[in-house]
Amino acid sequence: MKERALVGEMSDPGRLVLLGAPLGNPADASARFRDVLATADVVAAEDTRRLNRLARDLAVSVPGRIVSYFEGNEERRTPELVEVLTAGYTVALVTDGGMPSVSDPGYRLVRAALDAGVPVTAAPGPSAVTTALALSGLPCDRFCFEGFLPRTPGSRRARLRTLAAEERTLVLFEAPHRVADALADLAAAFGTDRPAALCRELTKTYEEIVRRPLGELADWAAENEPRGEITLVVAGAPARPAERPDDDTLRAAVAAREAAGLSRRDAITEVATEYALRRRDVYTITHT
Repeated sequence: MKERALVGEMSDPGRLVLLGAPLGNPADASARFRDVLATADVVAAEDTRRLNRLARDLAVSVPGRIVSYFEGNEERRTPELVEVLTAGYTVALVTDGGMPSVSDPGYRLVRAALDAGVPVTAAPGPSAVTTALALSGLPCDRFCFEGFLPRTPGSRRARLRTLAAEERTLVLFEAPHRVADALADLAAAFGTDRPAALCRELTKTYEEIVRRPLGELADWAAENEPRGEITLVVAGAPARPAERPDDDTLRAAVAAREAAGLSRRDAITEVATEYALRRRDVYTITHT
């Protein structure tokens, strides 16, 4: 670990910079990523060896002090880094790939820095979430990110039951040794025909995108035992038509729209569309 003494307090707080790191290909590192690495007083890295290797690949010298910051030590190290920040120094936070805090260490430090009045900014970079979403071939206009599913089968299945009716495209991270079981549970909860994609080793030499219905994808994973960093993308549930209200409610809905200025014809059309009913049926109900 590189050591550089940080002595003397400055009048203003420093700043915390979140660095979006390449998912695998060093060429994806931004110019700002390189600049921050070369100028930060402290670089907190999820894996210091990976950081040093990345710096060598980028031909970037890191003169600042490099410290480890990972799940096992972030509770202890966070106050130390906040002390450095409040003394006026710049701390860069980098994880093994993607943006810190997003299913990676970082949230605890971000929250502590903000509570201490320290500015927090970012040098944005690659994201496994949006990269997998864009490559999946599934709708991207609305999506939700669920991170890692629970590790135990019972908790995982319970979580999936709550997500089965979600209409937005779903993005998940999963460990290779659990992905086959997770896909089998997804197929059971969402249906075997729900479109999905398994994205493996994004931007790396052995990048692979497998796009199949959940049932087929679960069988493929069980047979092939995929390895590496895995992101799953699953199509949202089909939109459910609104429940048909009783006739009095339909009449009141049409009357409310007329009172708001719509013509009787437009009011009937709007109510019929909202509840997936035939316009003729709504017309008949409002005239009886």
